[in-house]
Amino acid sequence: MRSPIHDYLTELLQSCAAVGGGAPASYIPELAEADPTLFGVGLSAVDGAVYCAGDADVEFTIQSISKPFVYGFALEDLGPETVWEAVDVEPSGDAFNELSLEPETGRPMNPMINAGALATHALLLPGGGVDARVERIRAGLSALAGRELEIDEQVYHSEMETAYRNRALANMLRSAGNVDLEPLQLVRGYTRQCAVRVTTRDLAIMAATLSNGGVQPRTGERVFSARVVRQVLTVMTTCGMYDSAGDWLSTVGIPAKSGVGGGIIGVLPGQAGIATFSPPLDTHGNSVRGIGVFERMTEDMGLHLMSVPPPARSVLRDDGEVTAADGGRVGIYALQGAIQFAGAEWIARHLEQFPPESPTVAWDLSRAYSVNKVARRLLLEIARGLEDDGRTVVLIDPDGVIADPVIGDGRRLRVVDSLAGIVGEEALRVPAFYTSPSVDTPTPDVTTVE
Repeated sequence: MRSPIHDYLTELLQSCAAVGGGAPASYIPELAEADPTLFGVGLSAVDGAVYCAGDADVEFTIQSISKPFVYGFALEDLGPETVWEAVDVEPSGDAFNELSLEPETGRPMNPMINAGALATHALLLPGGGVDARVERIRAGLSALAGRELEIDEQVYHSEMETAYRNRALANMLRSAGNVDLEPLQLVRGYTRQCAVRVTTRDLAIMAATLSNGGVQPRTGERVFSARVVRQVLTVMTTCGMYDSAGDWLSTVGIPAKSGVGGGIIGVLPGQAGIATFSPPLDTHGNSVRGIGVFERMTEDMGLHLMSVPPPARSVLRDDGEVTAADGGRVGIYALQGAIQFAGAEWIARHLEQFPPESPTVAWDLSRAYSVNKVARRLLLEIARGLEDDGRTVVLIDPDGVIADPVIGDGRRLRVVDSLAGIVGEEALRVPAFYTSPSVDTPTPDVTTVE
């Protein structure tokens, strides 16, 4: 069975491809030449499973999406007090390249605008040169992506030719005593930081590292402490989308960061990292189609952070196979707790990699006390895929946790109140596994499931 997440991402791209408006960043010659038709989306679960659609393996430069990660490096290397003395954490309400500092302290308002990003870059490796700071950042971003990333020299030189605004910001920081570096050297290092090449797939995994509490999902390397992740996500939530951060938080409601290369990342804490890529930008410097994707996903999947779900628990309690009174085999999957996207995605992948061999599949929801909107949709799509493969899916759902289980084409899943309604009373003596507190079940691997 193919996970329905693949089809959802493909349909999402197709529907959002019609979103018009915007243009590639025109003030950087190399970025102005970007193909405006490129469009990719990626989603990485916190255990490293990656789903992609569209141009997800096309490389582009990370640009301002580097800011939250470099902010995290500074917090790890120097501690929050040192970083806070140089950069505040207040939303600015200004454009990303605004020439402004706090009047009393001389600090930039936050690390997500260019002034704050320059000051954050300058904090790394005190006394070190440009090359050492850039290598610290490149290596750190590579650890987040799980592969060696490189710098796009053409984009770097193109940006340096027109980096007058950033040079002004660097001079302003130096005149305020906020940085000790020579302004031109600071701009060179920061511009190289922004010119690191990534793909949508990379960004989804990097975002998932934040979602996973700082542990890279595929390599298992701890890149950030949990405390640093909390701080980074907080600043992303309030400042990551520049002067449209309020609109973003209201409509999408997840921590995010955009870049003028056309990328956007979003982080669902404890669940997944999401990334999009499409070069046309709006007046705030954010990808037009990328915003469309995130708005649609929030609407479809209930991702807004301010939507309060019941606490998540382990979803699959038991699974196994019994023989019904008529001799037929029935595979039983006992689910439990509050089932959200992450739990339903795990079940989809589990059944994709370990498909049931029995002709009848029973999902016991008697210990599942809630199934949210996206999990319900995904579970019904899984059931539809199983039935399309020739199996019969039955719900043991005495409390109606999945109401009206229609799977399309006029088909509706059979619902019973207990296992006896499927296998018969006599067969209930057989499944000893079914009453055990826990049973080891195969864990889906974390290879890319595309």
